[in-house]
Amino acid sequence: MKSAFPIIYSEVFLAHETGPGHPENAGRLKSVVAALRSHPQADQIQWQQPSARDPLPWIEQIHNPRYVAALKTFADQGGGRLDADTIVSPASYAAATLAVTAWLDGVDWVLANDSPAFALVRPPGHHAERDRGMGFCLFSNAAISAHYALSLPAIRRVAIFDWDVHHGNGTQALTAAHPNIFYCSLHQSPAYPGTGSATETGEHNNVLNVPMPPGSTWSDYERPFYQQILPRLQQFAPDLLLVSAGYDANAADPLASIQLMPGSYATMTRACLSVTPRILFGLEGGYDYDSLGTSVAATISSCLASASLNAR
Repeated sequence: MKSAFPIIYSEVFLAHETGPGHPENAGRLKSVVAALRSHPQADQIQWQQPSARDPLPWIEQIHNPRYVAALKTFADQGGGRLDADTIVSPASYAAATLAVTAWLDGVDWVLANDSPAFALVRPPGHHAERDRGMGFCLFSNAAISAHYALSLPAIRRVAIFDWDVHHGNGTQALTAAHPNIFYCSLHQSPAYPGTGSATETGEHNNVLNVPMPPGSTWSDYERPFYQQILPRLQQFAPDLLLVSAGYDANAADPLASIQLMPGSYATMTRACLSVTPRILFGLEGGYDYDSLGTSVAATISSCLASASLNAR
């Protein structure tokens, strides 16, 4: 029997307008949807709308409620720039809150089914800090989801693996004080936002940053991934693994200089599945349409292959 892979997605995410020429735009999601709908395994993908739950209590547990209210007011009044890179349009608050909902729904699905899911959302989240959005991000989806998961009776430990090419400064800042959350990141350095040094280890030795020099290929990534990231994830033994799935480390991506290929994400996905099948992937970066769509498809194909093997 074929296993259905859930993708939590809404066209509401397309309404987050960032303006002409902005790399974080609706075309990103359209490219992924097109790639998945034409994929040979499209019949094994189950498209789900986010639920009608209210994510605000969880958002306000992680973000300053004054920031959340100010962001809503800003959007309601027409929006503008939070900073040089981060745009708010009239629909952005609704899209950002629904993105959180999709991540929370994904957590619930993964835990109920002991198998992975993908939250295909925008705006991304891993740069958003407690009191501000930045780096295209408005709410810290992964951090919110980690704290939400720890409120559930069956969950004691949550790991976050951030494979986006940029360091997730917001996620790290919002989880580093919690002993039951482990955050690890492979990212380009030097690069935006300038954080993510290997010396940043968290308040409970629960942070692992592996900065990679520009131009690194998978052969460069392979050693730290298998000798540092994967062993620490296995040692932590999470009840849930959240993957901040940014695909901007692809060689074709215009915003960084790492030289991965879509197959690199398939390889990392298979390794993550050896840690736990309870994985929620949530979209972060990735700004070349073709490599983004192909890489998301490679991630999902690896999950489907693992499910097929386990079903035998």
